Amino acid sequence: MFDDRELWTKIANGNADAFDTWYRETAPRLRVFLRHLLGDDQEAEDVMQETFTQIWRRPHRFDPERGSPRAYLFGVARRQAAEWMRKRKPTDELGIDPPAPGRVEIASMVTEALSHLTLEHRTLLWLREVEGQSYEELATILDVPLGTVRSRLFAAREALRALWCTARQHSGGRHDL
Repeated sequence: MFDDRELWTKIANGNADAFDTWYRETAPRLRVFLRHLLGDDQEAEDVMQETFTQIWRRPHRFDPERGSPRAYLFGVARRQAAEWMRKRKPTDELGIDPPAPGRVEIASMVTEALSHLTLEHRTLLWLREVEGQSYEELATILDVPLGTVRSRLFAAREALRALWCTARQHSGGRHDL
């Protein structure tokens, strides 16, 4: 692992090796996050590359007073993904493919449940529960006040809970959706 502040100072000064280190450390998780949002491996890769390119070209847009470099990265990626989705043709799909064969049953159930949530709810739950972003980092990523993060996250969890309970009722108590 690396010291975020020291590394970012090097990146802001145009140090390509520092940027490469940061890229190698953060790209795999960002790719998974974007895949989750966009539902397509190639689109996730394209948006990820656009995100890193934008940050490399304008590293001084990062404000360390507003959060960590990782939170900034996920915020830029979220905005890039939203722009990407606005540009592509409308679709009836929810943006999440069915789970790949071989995944454990619980992962399949969670993926199915998340697919029924709004994009905002999916994004919040993914960033908080999978990526482990703090409430402060979520506020930075989403560019909203901390109180808004708390209320939206509560609403997302309640929506997921309602889906889960409805699915259990319809399945006679089984866990599948």
